[in-house]
Amino acid sequence: MAKKFLVFILLVSLTPVFGLMMCSPALAGLPPGNRVKDPYAILRTSLPIEQKDLREVQNQLENTSSDLRGNRWSAISKAASKSKFIISNKKNQILQSIPSDKKNEAEKILLSLKNNLEELTLIASDKNKSNFIISRNKSLTEVGDLESLLISNNFPYSIPSKFNDLPRLLGRATVEIKTSKGNMTAIIDGYNAPLTSGAFIDLALKGFYNKLPINRAEEFFVLQTGDPNGPEIGYIDPDTNKIRNVPLEIRAPGEKEIIYNNTFEELGLYTETPILPFATMGTLGWAHSDKAIDDGSSQFFFFLYEAELNPAGRNLIDGRYSAFGYVVEGSDILNKLDINDEIISIEVVNGKDRLKSHA
Repeated sequence: MAKKFLVFILLVSLTPVFGLMMCSPALAGLPPGNRVKDPYAILRTSLPIEQKDLREVQNQLENTSSDLRGNRWSAISKAASKSKFIISNKKNQILQSIPSDKKNEAEKILLSLKNNLEELTLIASDKNKSNFIISRNKSLTEVGDLESLLISNNFPYSIPSKFNDLPRLLGRATVEIKTSKGNMTAIIDGYNAPLTSGAFIDLALKGFYNKLPINRAEEFFVLQTGDPNGPEIGYIDPDTNKIRNVPLEIRAPGEKEIIYNNTFEELGLYTETPILPFATMGTLGWAHSDKAIDDGSSQFFFFLYEAELNPAGRNLIDGRYSAFGYVVEGSDILNKLDINDEIISIEVVNGKDRLKSHA
């Protein structure tokens, strides 16, 4: 415990924290509440959609996590029954929200989801916790699949024309990150961070990260990589022979567009949590220097979520750095990596077709 306390003092006082990023002390009190720490839940919630029925089912099922910890089976059964009722009785409204070319796929998922929710209701009545979690997660996956179908083929946000030369990821991609200690799978979110995600996927496809070392390791805080061999600290664009910089890019709740090159502090959003928060083990963040917020180029970091150092509410990184994805499998590998390890390769498993080299 003493060690963790010393790490906390280090985090709020050390400047700069990274070689390519700096955190200022957080002086405001942290608001109470339960922060969502499941990367899949964050990714579902961050989809740019509005469909109240599916969102209600998602919320009902996700909120059973706290009830399961307290063995509140009455509330759990109620949530399962309500979710089943919504899917059974709001099917037509949900299908009306789905683009016509995706309705057949949506109908198949809805049928499967209805059957799974019926099974979930029976499991809840039996008070079988392990089976309930398995069945609930299966249902939530299908809810997420349906929510993904709601997104039209048109990208939902505008990107400023001054960034037209930068690559952008117009959707999501999945990558496999191979390290000297094991492999991880991450989902990269181009909906909420298209330029940051675009730069990352572009460099991954170029093999830029292959054999690069972990160049910064702060216990309970971050692992950073992406510093190329040689004197440069970022990616040199062969067309311009200059370092390619990526702007700070954060989407805030209630904002119609993504925010570029402004921190939440600068905008007075002191208590807001970004749509993609640094709230779970293996959040991927884009590093920038302590001199500018728009000079990140290739270096990125894994946020090492530690509950005691990151209570509910804002932390030291939210609103100051771009989060662009989450490790969804193999996050335990992060606790094994240190300064002596390396990224062997980053392979784009799917989503490379959503990468555009420029506007």
